[in-house]
Amino acid sequence: MTTTVNFQLPQQAPAASAVELRGVSREYGSKHATVRALNDVSLSFPTGTWTAVMGPSGSGKSTLLHCAAGLEQVSSGQVFLAGRDITFANDDQLTDMRRREVGFVFQSFNLIGSLTAEQNVALSLKLAGTRVDKSLVRTVLANVGLADRAKHKPRELSGGQQQRVAIARGMVTRPAVLFADEPTGALDTKSARVVLDLLRTMVQTQRQSIVMVTHDPAAAAAADSVVFLRDGVIVDHLARPSATVVAERLAHLEG
Repeated sequence: MTTTVNFQLPQQAPAASAVELRGVSREYGSKHATVRALNDVSLSFPTGTWTAVMGPSGSGKSTLLHCAAGLEQVSSGQVFLAGRDITFANDDQLTDMRRREVGFVFQSFNLIGSLTAEQNVALSLKLAGTRVDKSLVRTVLANVGLADRAKHKPRELSGGQQQRVAIARGMVTRPAVLFADEPTGALDTKSARVVLDLLRTMVQTQRQSIVMVTHDPAAAAAADSVVFLRDGVIVDHLARPSATVVAERLAHLEG
């Protein structure tokens, strides 16, 4: 039987939590056929840290990310995002919160093909109801190494460059937390390393908070901490492990 482990990730310095889950459970289905994707999870992601979330298929990784980001409502428990209790927020409140306090990066990039890199990034500001500051957009693109690609459309960019545009789009609103769902999953090894190095720089220089779901031990090893899920509960966590240690722990959970 799996044992629930509740803990707060180690902090490098005193800081408020970017995201906190308190006794969170998430169930799907009817009372006659219920699946509990998360089971009484309590977890804090301190501001200015990068946490990787791993586990076997069906362990609850994506559900944890969706609940933490306010994309799904929890069945029980509480969720705090940027210090605010969003557990009972309505759809309009959640939408506004996500546009202002949350950035998203996905495996599939999700860029709009008819827009340039600059326009894709500016779109986040428009959706957040913020005036589009072109100098800010250019600065953010420069920060991800794409100052000379601002006028290029996605089809004119490599996969790694598209993902960096997606990161710039997620960061331009200066979110409290960046949620990344398999951000290197569609990239070759070299491009993946560039993206991971960029995320590390954001944490170290801007104190950006990142929560990343990944199946890749090398990507997880780039984070400050790795949380492991199985059957909807937290079963372990490691601080700054090597890719080998992560792979061994994951293999044990899948065995």
